[in-house]
Amino acid sequence: MPKNKFLLLAFLLIGCTMGAQTVLSKKLEGRVYSKDGDVAATHVLNISSQRAAITDIDGYFSITAKLNDTIVFSAVQFQRKELVVTLEMLESRFLSIPLEEAINELDEVIVMPYNLTGDMRRDADRIQTGPVVTASTLNLPNAYVELPNQTERQLMTATDARSVDFVFNAISGRTKRLKRLVGVEKKYARTERVRAFYADSLIVSDLRIPRDKIDDFMYFCEVDTGFQEAVDSKDQLKIWEMMRKRSLLYRKNNGLD
Repeated sequence: MPKNKFLLLAFLLIGCTMGAQTVLSKKLEGRVYSKDGDVAATHVLNISSQRAAITDIDGYFSITAKLNDTIVFSAVQFQRKELVVTLEMLESRFLSIPLEEAINELDEVIVMPYNLTGDMRRDADRIQTGPVVTASTLNLPNAYVELPNQTERQLMTATDARSVDFVFNAISGRTKRLKRLVGVEKKYARTERVRAFYADSLIVSDLRIPRDKIDDFMYFCEVDTGFQEAVDSKDQLKIWEMMRKRSLLYRKNNGLD
């Protein structure tokens, strides 16, 4: 092959490769979560492109990445977590990233004046405690009312006609953004409650959904109005039957059968 033709072919191959990488580059959106719920200000770093982001108070984040980039999630209270961007992650509408608490174990410590060891089973009998006092035990009004989260409180303030920023919030689009975020959070919270009913191993074995696709499958269920009605019924057998039906379509759409 002539040298000029060989060079031309090489440039074309390089151009196609770079073009494919560009196509696969997109903004990943998702949320980190943990058992204690304290996920604010978690650092999200794309160490491949040296781009960084930080989660908001509820753990939501967005960061640009492409195929095979390495994303690192880190915070003082959590174990460092690294993920390599896959095609499935790029195609996913929303990512849910679990974080594990960083546990620093200490040698036995004696706490004076109660001679506590830190072992709850041994210390429980050493301390005399009174009854737990809560709003419900005191029969206070609204003791069982669910308190709004931060985003809901922000929306209440933004839509308060007495606020000096009421008109500005409406014109700037802040009110609309807050309403959308509240909707996303409620839908996410409901999906998480449903997922807590069933072990991941059960979803994998009975519904044949791969473990790394469970989050995407739950979102696939959530957008179905029939599934929403099943969830509102709070009937776990009915919810599971709906998940079983949705799993058939999900596996077919994703070539899992």
